[in-house]
Amino acid sequence: MNYKTLVILILCIAAVAIAGCTSTQSGIVKSTVADRTPPTAESVPASYDSGTNAAIVESGPIAVPVPTSGGEPGQGVDTKIIKTADVTLEVNNVTDAAATIGSIGTRAGGYVSTTNIYMDYNGQPTGTIEIRVPATQFDSTLTGVKAIGTVTSISTQAQDVTEQYVDVQAQITAYQNQIAQYNLIMKNATKVEDVLSIQQQIDEVQTNLDRVTGTMKYLNSQIDYATITVTLQQPQPVVAPQGHDFVSVIDEGIAGFFGVIDAIIVFIITVLPLVIIGCIVYVGYWFWKQNRPSQPRTSEPEQKQ
Repeated sequence: MNYKTLVILILCIAAVAIAGCTSTQSGIVKSTVADRTPPTAESVPASYDSGTNAAIVESGPIAVPVPTSGGEPGQGVDTKIIKTADVTLEVNNVTDAAATIGSIGTRAGGYVSTTNIYMDYNGQPTGTIEIRVPATQFDSTLTGVKAIGTVTSISTQAQDVTEQYVDVQAQITAYQNQIAQYNLIMKNATKVEDVLSIQQQIDEVQTNLDRVTGTMKYLNSQIDYATITVTLQQPQPVVAPQGHDFVSVIDEGIAGFFGVIDAIIVFIITVLPLVIIGCIVYVGYWFWKQNRPSQPRTSEPEQKQ
């Protein structure tokens, strides 16, 4: 056999051996990957442990976490907006305008929250009315309110409370879960002191749950119904400047003269009793002095020489 033919034969045998090993390793890898692929939910009757790749048969129901609507704003929760408006209107009749605004709110599916009509320092009627309407009717209702008079001032606010709403919602869920856990522990409690301690914890959590539930109801009320506060005013009367009136000047002079006379009369009536008393005292003193007996004069002794 030639030397070159022997080398070629050895290379062919080596190539066949390498090809067979590669085919065997590929089959092993495929088998291993297939064994390590987790079964689907339909193929496992009970539950599946991904760490051991084994089906576990449970005697009780599987606890499935209940999804909540909480989370980051914009993920499963609509934007929560509280809409309010403050409007000042100048109208011809405050009472009629307040009744009209109340009718507008009622037709929009809302209601009148407060009404207050009073007289200002100039004697002009002034009123304030607050209506609550569905948030979807806010813009149309505001347009109708502005149409019944002259708008002197207006301001609108849209407060985004989505973050607060989600936070309160998450607190409610957390408190509800705590109560459920405490009730489960309560069923397994056998000692009286354990039952009392658990009940105390339940009462505290229930108090917190009631508080945040009230906050949630308030938020829902403010979100679902927008608030429009309207201040009503009547136009101030225009007073024309008056010229010089000679008759009114004479009237004021006569009134001043009689005022002085009145002041003199008051002064005389006030001082007269004192004058009368002074006169009586003086006359009494004069009579007493005139009728007083005179005392005899005593002679001086003569000086001896």
